Amino acid sequence: MHFSIPDTAECSDEGGAYTAFNIHVNGVAHCSVRYSQLHHFNEQMKKEFGQANLPPFPPKKLPLFTLTPQQIEERREQLERYIQIVSQDPEIIGSDVFNSFLNQAQQETQKAEPESVELDVFLMNGHKISVSIMSTDQTDDVLETVASQIELSDDFVYYFALFLVKKEKDGGNSIVRKLQEFESPYISLKTAETEAKHRIVLRKNFWEPSMDNDLLDDRIAMNLLYVQAVNDIERGWVFAAKDVHKQLAALQAKGSKKEYLKLARTQKSYGFIQFKPCVTDFPQPNCPVIVSAGNRELNFRIKVANKQVKEGIFKVTRMRCWRITTQIPETNGANAHGDSKDLKPRLEVAFEYLVAKDKLQWITIESDQAILISMCLQGMVDELIMKKQGGRIKRPQDRVKRSQSRQFLRKDGKTALPKSISAPGHLGTPDTNGDESVSAAQRAKDSVRRISDKFSSVTLKTSSRNTRGPAALVENDVFEDSYIGDDDL
Repeated sequence: MHFSIPDTAECSDEGGAYTAFNIHVNGVAHCSVRYSQLHHFNEQMKKEFGQANLPPFPPKKLPLFTLTPQQIEERREQLERYIQIVSQDPEIIGSDVFNSFLNQAQQETQKAEPESVELDVFLMNGHKISVSIMSTDQTDDVLETVASQIELSDDFVYYFALFLVKKEKDGGNSIVRKLQEFESPYISLKTAETEAKHRIVLRKNFWEPSMDNDLLDDRIAMNLLYVQAVNDIERGWVFAAKDVHKQLAALQAKGSKKEYLKLARTQKSYGFIQFKPCVTDFPQPNCPVIVSAGNRELNFRIKVANKQVKEGIFKVTRMRCWRITTQIPETNGANAHGDSKDLKPRLEVAFEYLVAKDKLQWITIESDQAILISMCLQGMVDELIMKKQGGRIKRPQDRVKRSQSRQFLRKDGKTALPKSISAPGHLGTPDTNGDESVSAAQRAKDSVRRISDKFSSVTLKTSSRNTRGPAALVENDVFEDSYIGDDDL
């Protein structure tokens, strides 16, 4: 996930004027919070994880003095750095403290009161599933409600996830991001709809094609895979020869879904997500490219001279780290119309790649889907680590249900969150065979590392001194754990 605090806003309430910090998650506005709320959040984090495992938090200023604009900007940068770093640790983002804070902050920002609503969730073929939920229900609660309605087995619920999808001007659909546990899908959809047409879609949430085998004998789960495979092939995300297309069409006509899936899985790019056309600096600057992600790799289809297309494959096990940067083009403060506010920032994701023994090279992709690309990389890495550790995908019974009455933020800035007795399960939770003697919260405390040591600030070449970032450098545990063998180089 990519967190940023791109700007501030001057607000007022019964207590007087104050500065609000606007938190964006994965490029989308999520909430606005006061410094005091973030300070209380940090205090709760210290109780849960210990000060030694957290980055420095911006100190309070003397109450008799009003912050200058420069001091507010400095505080914004410090807070942004703080939340970027803590959001990179899987144990922290899986905690009740983290998720409850952001969920409640979203509700307060949008002035959302709990109410019974109908939410439409779609499959990739346009089939609609309408569920009755509370408007403030969090993502996992909504996912489990959808799964229950279509009678999907509890064993397979979290093989799938909810995604926010945008309707493009050309009529196609593009994936914006996967919805996270700290947000309410109903509120997030309502917020996104103010800019363009969006919908929430149910898609599979794993990358390894062999994991399909777990689902093929379950009628509902297999049907969900089939619907997505048909859609991916129709939109050209899966590459297949003409004769294979004919075989797939014949199997589809006969309703032979399992056989269709078995054949589709043998085709190149099965299970990949394809991103919109963008630009890369590999093998040379400003190369038009189509990037797709899946099966432990990023795939580049690069347009070169004479309309030829060359392919590049970048394995996640050979990526040491990656980072996201927002760039604002240099225009000397104004565009042709004299208004610099109309300038559209450019998003870049860059990864450091082991191109040969003892040789690392930074490769950059400029794309407005850079954050989604980063999330896909993280998902593939998490899955590899899960398999190495002998873990499994969580099930509904692994979660601790959060009561709608629980609060973290109050308008007076005070905390009212009960002490967490356990943290929710997450991708990679070991199967303890029912042994609950060690709580999830204790496992989280035992395994958390000094993330302030793990992440460091890096400098990326930019086109403007107004560039935001770079975000915290995301180090790849798979790379560090030496998955790479001589045969990979």
